[in-house]
Amino acid sequence: MSGQMVEFLANGRTCSGYLSLPESGKGPGVVVIQEWWGLVPHIKNVADRLAKEGYVALAPDLYHGKTTTSPDEAGKLMMAMRIEEAEKDLRGAIHFLIQHEATTTDKVGTIGFCMGGALSLYAACKNPQVAACVVFYGGHPNVKPELENLQGAMLGLYAGNDTFVTPESVRQLERRLKELGKDAEIHIYPNTEHAFFNDERPEVYNREAAEDAWRRVLAFFEKHLKS
Repeated sequence: MSGQMVEFLANGRTCSGYLSLPESGKGPGVVVIQEWWGLVPHIKNVADRLAKEGYVALAPDLYHGKTTTSPDEAGKLMMAMRIEEAEKDLRGAIHFLIQHEATTTDKVGTIGFCMGGALSLYAACKNPQVAACVVFYGGHPNVKPELENLQGAMLGLYAGNDTFVTPESVRQLERRLKELGKDAEIHIYPNTEHAFFNDERPEVYNREAAEDAWRRVLAFFEKHLKS
């Protein structure tokens, strides 16, 4: 890891997060949003990878210090999380990035995975400062993005064999976004499982799909944050 833990103001309190800076010292800001496991090394690694590509990446700790490797415990943590508070934490992260001396733009990107994917879209719908939103197989039963308020572009990356975020639900989302005239690009990778991007979970990781998805992410952020 090349970043460090920092603190920022959110929701009238102090929140912590993992901040990774580009070698150049400056770049556009991106908020990296955790899976249901918490702020684990995989999410910090995503922030580091974005920093290597020239972005100021911040991964806020939405569980405030708690992490787990147990699916049962992760499910409990996810369902116990208050969506309104998480959104305010994300808003604080967005404002922290915009105001940070290393950030070169007044717009940011968001990228999230599973639970964090749903929150990535949710935060983009709540905050007009989000110019580019990436959703990796995003789903949460209590997160209902206000799609009509989405102002930035959205890139959705999903798994063909996903039983949690099913291809049918993804197509419904895609149709709704098109009906609303939103700038949205959706990709469903055949024969892949939920969390196919997570290279720390060999039982579901799919290198070909993950590498293609990452190329799409970088091109998407390049277009909407750097140009």
